Parts: sequence; C-alpha cells; structure tokens
Amino acid sequence: MKKRGSKEERAASVTHVEYEILNHIVTEIDLSRLKSRMCDDDVSKDRFTKAGANVLGLIENMMGRRRHKLPKSHTEYKEKGQ
Repeated sequence: MKKRGSKEERAASVTHVEYEILNHIVTEIDLSRLKSRMCDDDVSKDRFTKAGANVLGLIENMMGRRRHKLPKSHTEYKEKGQ
C-alpha cells in the first residue's frame, strides 16, 4: 500500500478491504500476551503453536482467494489461476 490518501490505499472493493483486514491481522496482532496467559507447560505451548499455525494457514488461504480481485496496481495482485 502507498501513503495515506493515495489512490492505492483507497478501498477499491469489499474484497480489497477484506484482504487488507486479513493482512493487518497477520502482520500487526501480537499473540505473545495470550500465549503467556494460556501456556504454562510444554504441552500447552505445543498446542498453542499448532493452533496458531492452523489459524495462520486459514487466514493465508483466505488472502490467497482474494488476490485476483485486488486492484491490478496492488503489489500482491495475482491473476486468477497463478
């Protein structure tokens, strides 16, 4: 995304905004406090790590299904089927 107010940042479609929300979740949300609260032994840490990987996979899949609907000028745009 470009600087605020530029055409590239404008919400071009609902799908575009969905992609940006998902991207924000992946890049900006820190789960360390949640992990420290939920994990008190190796087993719970392993569960948290596996669950986090599962959720990340779901989100990345959702993002991938939206890439072909991004504005063509978007850095993550991919043609359908690529």
